[in-house]
Amino acid sequence: MSELSYRGGGEMTRRGRVEVICGSMFSGKTEELIRRMRRAQFAKQKVEIFKPSIDVRYSEEEVVSHEGNSIVSTPVDSSQSILLLAGDSDVIGVDEAQFFDEGIVGVCNELAQRGVRVIVAGLDLDFKGVPFGPMPKLLAIADDVTKVHAICVRCGSLAYVSHRIVEGDRQVMLGETKEYEPLCRECYARALQNDQSSKE
Repeated sequence: MSELSYRGGGEMTRRGRVEVICGSMFSGKTEELIRRMRRAQFAKQKVEIFKPSIDVRYSEEEVVSHEGNSIVSTPVDSSQSILLLAGDSDVIGVDEAQFFDEGIVGVCNELAQRGVRVIVAGLDLDFKGVPFGPMPKLLAIADDVTKVHAICVRCGSLAYVSHRIVEGDRQVMLGETKEYEPLCRECYARALQNDQSSKE
């Protein structure tokens, strides 16, 4: 449930916060987002979930985890749309935050200032191991950060990054297991060496 505080006369007020769930692909970020949103729904809180409109891998209007769990969401083209559509929600969920514009940071801050609990999920690193989009700033302003881990498909250690296994240098390339694999730091370094050797 949202944190509550009391002010004069015993009136109850909401205390806003920003929670960020980050990690590589296949680490359970969206699964954790859905779990938290469903708990809020169970607590009779008003929730709204947003995702970038470019993410249509599983569904145009649902947030869907790799495990197949889903929850109804609203696709939006920009972070400002979240402010316009948030209404009087108690809890706002944002999936695939790395695909949003930099304005998402200010949006999350403003919602939290209004007393809204904001739960954000996203990739912290892109396929090159570089901080992804607005995620570093979101992590900086977060009240709480949860880093989840996939399992490295090559050695079984905790994964560090999502390695792209198809051609393409664009940062944003939607994909699944045919396009990406979660790797630990050591296996990722070896994979990059192999990728480079195959191009020479």
